[in-house]
Amino acid sequence: MEDFNYNKFEEGASLRDYLNLVLQYIVPISIITIAGLVVAIIYALTARDIYESTTTLKIEKPTGSILEAPLMPEFSDFGNDRFIANEIEVLKSYTIREKVAKKLYEQYYQINVPDSFYLILNKDFFDTDTGSILLDVYELTELFDKKVSIEQKRGLDIVEISVESPSAFEAALIANDYADAYREVNLSYNRQQLVAVRKFLEKQRELMLQQLIQSENALKVYQEKNGIIELSEQAKALITQITDLQTKVSEAKLNYLIAEKSVETLKQQLAQQDPKLKGYLENFAIEAYIQGLQEQIARLEVQKDIAISQKKNDPDLAKTIAEFDKKIAELKAKLNQKIEVYKASIFASSPDEVKALTQKLIEEEINYQAYKASYNELKKILAKYEQEFNSLPTRSIDLARLERERLANEKLYLLIEEKYQEAQINEQATPGNVIIIDKARRAHKPSKPNRKLIVLIGLILGGGFGLGYAFVRNYFDNTVKTPEDIQKKNINVLAWIPEIEGLDSENKEFEFIVAKKPDSIPSEAYRALRTRILFSKLKDKQIKKILITSSAPREGKTVVSVNLAGTFAISGKDTILVDLDLRKPRTHHLFGYEKTPGVTDYLFGDKKLEEIIRDTSIPNLKVITAGTIPPNPAEILASHQMIEFLEKLENEFDFVIIDSPPIVAVTDAEILSRIVDATILVVSANITEIDLMQKAVELLSQDNDSFIGVVLNRFSYRSGYGSYYKYYYYYSRPDLNKKNNNKQLKS
Repeated sequence: MEDFNYNKFEEGASLRDYLNLVLQYIVPISIITIAGLVVAIIYALTARDIYESTTTLKIEKPTGSILEAPLMPEFSDFGNDRFIANEIEVLKSYTIREKVAKKLYEQYYQINVPDSFYLILNKDFFDTDTGSILLDVYELTELFDKKVSIEQKRGLDIVEISVESPSAFEAALIANDYADAYREVNLSYNRQQLVAVRKFLEKQRELMLQQLIQSENALKVYQEKNGIIELSEQAKALITQITDLQTKVSEAKLNYLIAEKSVETLKQQLAQQDPKLKGYLENFAIEAYIQGLQEQIARLEVQKDIAISQKKNDPDLAKTIAEFDKKIAELKAKLNQKIEVYKASIFASSPDEVKALTQKLIEEEINYQAYKASYNELKKILAKYEQEFNSLPTRSIDLARLERERLANEKLYLLIEEKYQEAQINEQATPGNVIIIDKARRAHKPSKPNRKLIVLIGLILGGGFGLGYAFVRNYFDNTVKTPEDIQKKNINVLAWIPEIEGLDSENKEFEFIVAKKPDSIPSEAYRALRTRILFSKLKDKQIKKILITSSAPREGKTVVSVNLAGTFAISGKDTILVDLDLRKPRTHHLFGYEKTPGVTDYLFGDKKLEEIIRDTSIPNLKVITAGTIPPNPAEILASHQMIEFLEKLENEFDFVIIDSPPIVAVTDAEILSRIVDATILVVSANITEIDLMQKAVELLSQDNDSFIGVVLNRFSYRSGYGSYYKYYYYYSRPDLNKKNNNKQLKS
């Protein structure tokens, strides 16, 4: 068999080596595997059913202007995954989770069926509901983080929100609440600019309505007090011109205030995403060249409007308008060229999600500057008309001023009302970029647990832990386990003695196995040991005196001594077993004798040799017990009397088998090894440490040539050596095998 170190799995280990290790620890591996399987079965049977519901969303990327269109359409979705990833983070945000939690509280009280809910209810340690106590908002949001899964379908603009809960109703409810909460947040974000404009116009509308009412009341009071006064045609024409101009001034002011509000809102959004870009755009807006162009355009447009209103019947009006349009177009071309340069530099370094916002901000900034320039130019012209108006007679001026204020307020109110209604329509008409494709539905069967899979995993984990236990224990276990462990230390292995069935700490009946069960596997192993001893060569010296020792106590040396002596006796050789363990003798127990009289009694001259030799149940086998325990065993064993005693036994018997104390513990065995023909070291599988065995071999081999090898005791053939066990069983039980063969023939 190939050498293999079971203690450290080194390179070159074969599959058979691993299989042998598994077989060696088959009992604990089986117990751990069965325990894992039982735990898995119990969990599978008692685990609560979990239901899963999923709602599906389509998130569309906001479309910008043509300037944002990609140069190559095939790469149009290059940044789409990043956009969807950002939206998924919004879905996972605390804001969304908090909205869902609060909505779930409302639904819980509206539905008023506690059995339909599970996650929202507070649980004790044993997972039972504690009445109607609910989790607080923070606890529920933390729970959502674990129970809600938000994922993008690969390569698509589709996002799935999946919720798990022991309540199928609650799982569907939470999934739909998530979709609704996200859609509301998304819609609010997309309408943020329009909402700000609408609220501003709403305040202006209320203010202008009050001013209109006040101006109408003031005119009415003046007319009632002074009588109805008709204005002159000159005054009426002047009032009409001033009113039109004042309306245009108010409209321009309203437009630039609306644009200013939009710019502020967009700047706030941009600052959250890219503060540096916000500062860059602010520098662009206040550049003198751009402001100068916008002021020139505004001046020409105002002059054009005045020319149209004053020269309606002029035959050269069309030519005049064409000249104004040409100049305005040239200035706008220069302005657009400058704006394009800014856009190109911004879009080249901006992420996709920032481009649309930047485009809106640039457009609103341009509108804001244009409205502001137009407003300033109209104010200058209005001031000239105001001077002409102030030159009217005093009485006419008062009436004209009141009439003018009323008309101006009326026109401005109607203008604001129109823009307010338009803002409302735009706000409601602006959609979000979220579409709910599929609402979550109540699941009809649980998605978890997969009970078959749990049982399978339990079996696999149990087996894995069992194997892990075997490998870890084997790694840290430094005991001798197999003959290969001994051979790897260059130590000769004489025989492997298997465990004796039925032998334990209480039952000692089968310790003398060669006498009790001569056809057993251990008996055959002892006969193999006898044969190998007989064929051992020690410098052509005949082996008659054989010493049996061990490295430590309780390794089975006494049992080996008794059975080895028995095999020699059964083979027809006159054999005597001598118990020279003068510290803790045990041989007399195996034969049912008292330890006295024995060896020490003979050496002290208290007994004759014939008096201490005792018969056994096996012919040709005699035994001498230890006798009275002396205070100085080592001195007795090293005495000339001991040498003479063993020589006398050698002359009378064919073989003298000597049982001695462990060699590492005391020096007795080392002394005896120098006066015997052969020394055998007994080691016990899974008990004797390798280091201790090596130490014992060193002691026996030091300046001594009697050591012939090691006997591995209590070795399990079944653990990786099944073929040996099978052959031993077949040849050691011929009668039983013959009966089995006859039964097979009959059947």
